[in-house]
Amino acid sequence: MKYISFAIPSYNSQEYMSHAIESILVGGEDVEIIIVNDGSSDDTSKIAHEYEEKYPTIIKAVDKENGGHGDAVNSGLTHATGKYFKVVDSDDWVDAEALRKILEFLKKLESEDEEVDMLISNYVYEKVGATHKKCIHYRNVLPQDKIFKWEEIGRFHLDQYILMHSVIYRTAMLKLSQLELPKHTFYVDNIYVYYPLPFVRKVYYLDVDFYRYYIGREDQSVNEKVMISRLDQQIFVTKTMIDMYQLKNVKCKKLRNYMLNYLAIMMTVSSILCIRSKKAENLEKKKELWIYLKQKDFKTFMKIRYGILGQTMNIPGRSGRKISSLAYSVARRIIGFN
Repeated sequence: MKYISFAIPSYNSQEYMSHAIESILVGGEDVEIIIVNDGSSDDTSKIAHEYEEKYPTIIKAVDKENGGHGDAVNSGLTHATGKYFKVVDSDDWVDAEALRKILEFLKKLESEDEEVDMLISNYVYEKVGATHKKCIHYRNVLPQDKIFKWEEIGRFHLDQYILMHSVIYRTAMLKLSQLELPKHTFYVDNIYVYYPLPFVRKVYYLDVDFYRYYIGREDQSVNEKVMISRLDQQIFVTKTMIDMYQLKNVKCKKLRNYMLNYLAIMMTVSSILCIRSKKAENLEKKKELWIYLKQKDFKTFMKIRYGILGQTMNIPGRSGRKISSLAYSVARRIIGFN
């Protein structure tokens, strides 16, 4: 039995993909590694097939035409046979000891004829040039040493929201939810962690520093200049998330509030990128985005627009935009994201 299927979306990743693969191989026959070559023009496919040949019972090499990160995740999920599913980007890696503990826990669940829909663990920012590695954990917000439901969660801090790095989903649940990420679009990891949430019934938090999130390359998708250049894709993802649910229909109040706050963060990121681009056309896109939310889900719009983040992003005039930008800069330093 494969306890976890790891999908590694790989596009022109020849320089660093081996580190990701080797870090997961520590799991041995308990894991499945699906290397998805997303139409690379370098030796990504060659390296993937070499690994498949060396570890035929663990590694699958999947070649597909270029469809972007989300489409590579879709392909990984399609090929997954493990009980649980995890995405590891090709420039990131996982911690060996944490992986062992996660597998031990999943084996224990299996022996007790139990399962969870979502397993959450910690992730670490492996930021270039940073001597102190910031770890995102959930000790103060999630119950420990028990399977829990959404009704039992605490209040998340701004830097604590569940990201692709911190989540392992039950494969069958993901497939049942009919998750399908859009092609040729960046920032779809937000959809990956947002869309399945109402399908999740049982959650477990394992307090281990599992995922190592490499951050700091100039060409990285989370670099601010790169994000501004891809602003239309950020807005598209935010609108896609708005379209997914009328939040008033999410029955659990704590989950509903969590999803509302997540959407507020997405609106904030899209808005601040529009502001920091300093282009009139992007300020119009910001205005249009807020109108879009208002028309699609008025109740959610009112809560976000007149919450702290919404008010900070909508201070009128040039001086207001400067204040919004300054608030973002301060938050970025405190939280430690790029």
